[in-house]
Amino acid sequence: MLDIGVTKLAIIGGIALVVIGPERLPGLARTIGTMLGRAQRYVADVKAEVGRSMELDELKKMKDTFQAAASEVEQTVQTSAADFENSWTQTTPGLDPAQGNSLYAPPAPQYKHPGKNWRLKTGATPQWYKARAGTRTRALSGAARVARFRPQKITQS
Repeated sequence: MLDIGVTKLAIIGGIALVVIGPERLPGLARTIGTMLGRAQRYVADVKAEVGRSMELDELKKMKDTFQAAASEVEQTVQTSAADFENSWTQTTPGLDPAQGNSLYAPPAPQYKHPGKNWRLKTGATPQWYKARAGTRTRALSGAARVARFRPQKITQS
């Protein structure tokens, strides 16, 4: 690498001051700094792009190896399942659930919805107790409540 010390930088600065002049030296230093910054950013971008492409190649290789391993596992599972089916049919000849053999359990009953309404709020008090105690179980509208408690007309005969 370049060995530039403080003394060499001072000598280069003195020569630049004499050759370029004190008026244009700050602008030239600013321009040189800007160019060096751009060059450093360009080099960093190129390094990052090369690193990304290398990582992408490695990921593609890993993907291929994982896919090969997955297909191999799938083939072994399929062959073992086929072997199991063959051995099962050989060891249990004549057992068929359609024939009604006793080794098979009857099919489970179909699911039946309980018919409950989740929007309806019910209390814990049983209906038989409410009926015996005379507790109101249904809400009455205003008109029905008035009609229920209106005095009855007495008819004279």
